[in-house]
Amino acid sequence: MEEILKSCLVVDDSRVVRKVARRIVEDLGFSCFEAEDGQKAYESCQNNMPDSILLDWNMPIMSGIEFLEKLRQMDNGRHPKVIFCTTENDMSHIQRALQSGADEYIMKPFDSDIIQSKFSQIGLIDGVTDL
Repeated sequence: MEEILKSCLVVDDSRVVRKVARRIVEDLGFSCFEAEDGQKAYESCQNNMPDSILLDWNMPIMSGIEFLEKLRQMDNGRHPKVIFCTTENDMSHIQRALQSGADEYIMKPFDSDIIQSKFSQIGLIDGVTDL
């Protein structure tokens, strides 16, 4: 029986950040899609709702928080686990993200260990045993 890959949408206006994040989530066994702003991410979710979303806050056209608020109102928009990846580190940003429906929050710059542990914490992957 073929195992169905979980999918992850990486939303960031930086091509470099998308590339790094894509490599990390693909190494964790996810299929990966990219969007460079919240509007493109929203359109992507209308076509194919992912299992998880790595989301930047500050982007042109539609910010990460605006996208998240629209996502959570979509049909099946509560399904994806959303992890904010951002340089915004004050409590008001973190609280707003969580109130808007984010599942987790990580600071840039991130690495594979951070993403792996967050994915594990919110149940996207099995617990990390090779520590």
